[in-house]
Amino acid sequence: MKNLIFHPDVKEEIKASYQWYEEQAVGLGEDFLLELESSYEVISEYPDTWPNFQAGFKRYLLSRFPFSVIYKEHRNQIYIVAIMHNRRKPNYWQKRT
Repeated sequence: MKNLIFHPDVKEEIKASYQWYEEQAVGLGEDFLLELESSYEVISEYPDTWPNFQAGFKRYLLSRFPFSVIYKEHRNQIYIVAIMHNRRKPNYWQKRT
C-alpha cells in the first residue's frame, strides 16, 4: 500500500460535500465519507488500475455519489489533488498541480 498525501484544499471539498449531503438526509454525509475512505484504500493498494484522466493524473469514480478522486502516483506516494464533483467546474483542480 502506498502512502496518501492530500492537497490542502481537499479537506474543504470533503467538508462542504459532507455538510450538503447531511442536510439532504441524516446519515447521507456519513455514507459519502465511507465511500471516500473505501476509495482511498483501493487507490492505495492498486493505483494503476484506473485510466489516465488529465495532465498525468488518474481518476477514480465513486459509485454512489457524483464525485471523482483525482490523484497522481509519485514514487511510493499517491497525491490526491481533488475530490471533484463530476458536473461542476471540471478543470478547476488543474491549478493545484
